Amino acid sequence: MVLEENDCDSVFNPQITEEHVETQYGNVHCIMTRTLKANHPAILTFHDVGLNHKSCFETLFNHQDMHEIIRHFPVCHVEAPGQHEAAKTLPAGHTYPTMDQLSEALPSVLKHFGLRSVIGLGVGAGAYILARFALNHPDLVDGLVLININPSAEGLMDTFATKITGWTQTLPDTIIAHLTSVSNLQDEILTNHDLIATYRHHITTTMNQANVSQFFCSYNHRNALEVERPIPGGNINVRTLKCSTLLIVGDHSPAVDAVVDCNSKLNPTKTTLLKMADCGGLPQVDQPAKVIEAFKYFIQGMGYLSSASMTRLRSRTTSSSSLMSLDGPRSRAHTNDNDEKRVRSHTDVSMDSISSVNQSVSKATEVAC
Repeated sequence: MVLEENDCDSVFNPQITEEHVETQYGNVHCIMTRTLKANHPAILTFHDVGLNHKSCFETLFNHQDMHEIIRHFPVCHVEAPGQHEAAKTLPAGHTYPTMDQLSEALPSVLKHFGLRSVIGLGVGAGAYILARFALNHPDLVDGLVLININPSAEGLMDTFATKITGWTQTLPDTIIAHLTSVSNLQDEILTNHDLIATYRHHITTTMNQANVSQFFCSYNHRNALEVERPIPGGNINVRTLKCSTLLIVGDHSPAVDAVVDCNSKLNPTKTTLLKMADCGGLPQVDQPAKVIEAFKYFIQGMGYLSSASMTRLRSRTTSSSSLMSLDGPRSRAHTNDNDEKRVRSHTDVSMDSISSVNQSVSKATEVAC
């Protein structure tokens, strides 16, 4: 794979290795792409249920705008046990790792590849795993980009509904409903027929469905993250994510309420919520250019990308018809001094507001694009 560099840089061939890494909770399949930027943290990805690193992130990482990031940062794709393509069925009697255990497998991955810290990029179940990892190992995580995260455990009604769904639907249908929306699945099929068909084919033909079922069951039995927003003048030593965090969700995603709830529980000075207009449950696939632009500003806000390296991105996005809505997105910022009082303001902002996530601000930022 050859990537385009800036005019002052030379073209390079990153070193790509693929291997199974042994952890205390089983082997995980990893794809590691190294660059010459040894002083930068690695981007560590973790996929959602029913997906693997290809089906979850290939569209995003193959986009030309993403090349400006991956030439600066090593990338490590992690796949849950038995979720890689052509995986053999896990042995009979095998106990699939819990979500907490999968998060505790990640330090072994970092140690194996010699990574000192990471910027996590996760979707759905992968977002939950990376958030849990950051809570338990804050010194290993510089930042998080969490798409469709649900910080809560399943309630009794959710568990009952899942069982009913398992009786009445095939596994691919259940996974598709998880990735899109149970209530709007028919509408999504009509508007994104090709995308739904592609993922149905992927789940049916390239994934080991017995293994997928175990991963899905593990996710459905997750514990709540039990994070709490620090309150100025109150208890500031609560359990919460300590790193800069960007939450992303499509406005038609089944996870939108869960993501908004997660935002309300995190530190407002370190968290940005990005709602993507006219987008379903797969924003990194459906609208990769918007996700990449947000990701770039997020990384720049952490101090890893200079303004000069953003020039080509800015010129492309302002002239792209698919990103016209980024010219004047709405921002809804709110403070939460107590649980019952909310103050909202509406202003016109650009995607540059995302870069403020790593600065000291007194309110959480929500950007709609």
